[in-house]
Amino acid sequence: MNEKFFDELKEKIQPYFEKGGSHEFSHTERVYNLAMEISKDEGADMDIVKAAVLLHDIARHSEDKGEVECHAESGAKMAKEILEKTDFPKDKIENVCHSISVHRYSKKLKAEIKEAEILQDADRLDALGAITIARIFMYNGMRGNKLHDVNIKPGKEYLGQESTAINHFYEKIIKIKPETFKTKRARQIAKERYGFVQKFLKQFKEEWEGKK
Repeated sequence: MNEKFFDELKEKIQPYFEKGGSHEFSHTERVYNLAMEISKDEGADMDIVKAAVLLHDIARHSEDKGEVECHAESGAKMAKEILEKTDFPKDKIENVCHSISVHRYSKKLKAEIKEAEILQDADRLDALGAITIARIFMYNGMRGNKLHDVNIKPGKEYLGQESTAINHFYEKIIKIKPETFKTKRARQIAKERYGFVQKFLKQFKEEWEGKK
């Protein structure tokens, strides 16, 4: 497919995204750019990669509003309906849908094709690094969570509003270890971003305790 198709697809799906927040369309754009980077030496079908990335979060806003239970499952169904109404290759639609249905980190579903691995990696990379630090504080601030409380210990799983912004890192973010990424380039990027988050948490702790 030519770039015009994907540019038009980007415009077509804009109404599905929230305005502002941690999962606005800018998240999809970052994941798209990351997917293009880590796909370079993977021999993937780029039609599938591009379509899957652009459509992977089209049901996210609906999930946030409580309209659907899982944005990955619902998004896959929506993607199929959208693509079937275009001239996107019919024999590639199922692989796009599979990639979307297994992309969600918390579900720990297995990617059966290279394109699905690329989407998983690209989406998870956006959960590491400087932007993630900003997103976490915005997200927790919007929900009125505390910045930090030494008396509230991180849970084994992500606790949401029962926890704090700093615990969010320990409950979820630092579990996304570089070695768990599937593609070589993603592991390289993840290592740098992971180190950045670790350095930030160390600095935060020292400042909180008045040591720096």
